[in-house]
Amino acid sequence: MASTADIRNGVVLSIDGQLWNVIEFQHVKPGKGGAFVRTKMKNVVSGKIIDKTFNAGSKVDIQNVDRRDFQYLYNDGESYVFMDVEDYDQINVSDAVVGDASRFLIENMTVQIGMHDGQPLYLDMPASIVAEITYTEPGLQGDRSNAGTKPATISTGAEIQVPLFLNEGVKVKVDTRTGDYLGRVND
Repeated sequence: MASTADIRNGVVLSIDGQLWNVIEFQHVKPGKGGAFVRTKMKNVVSGKIIDKTFNAGSKVDIQNVDRRDFQYLYNDGESYVFMDVEDYDQINVSDAVVGDASRFLIENMTVQIGMHDGQPLYLDMPASIVAEITYTEPGLQGDRSNAGTKPATISTGAEIQVPLFLNEGVKVKVDTRTGDYLGRVND
């Protein structure tokens, strides 16, 4: 068991059977009373963020989470198949772990997967991707009823909002966290 002196940003703690990633920490020594450690932590599985305070010197359970690069291969209908870029081992990752990131997965894309005891916990996508618009209605000049955007389907199957002047076949940059259009990409 480690103590609160070992808490750092990025450390994963096991609390009540759940894994929490330390986002921020601060050692506080008030003028009166005992010292303590104030932390902001994110649940590794659900993404929920909480604030938790530990008394200085108390024991904490630090877990080893291995973050490795994997290449996305395909979806076999039940799970997503990824290949480790170092040793070429393939792993199956469930829909629950991939979650909303599935909207922006492109074959052969490199992602980072957090593993604990051989189990995939979460998937970190690149901040943005480049995808081609596969379907969108033609934009009409002067149509500004919806703030100058229209729905478009990109090559990953996700639907995003794009400016009216974009048509099918255009490559666009998309934010993988929010699904926002970031700009047009010229080849």
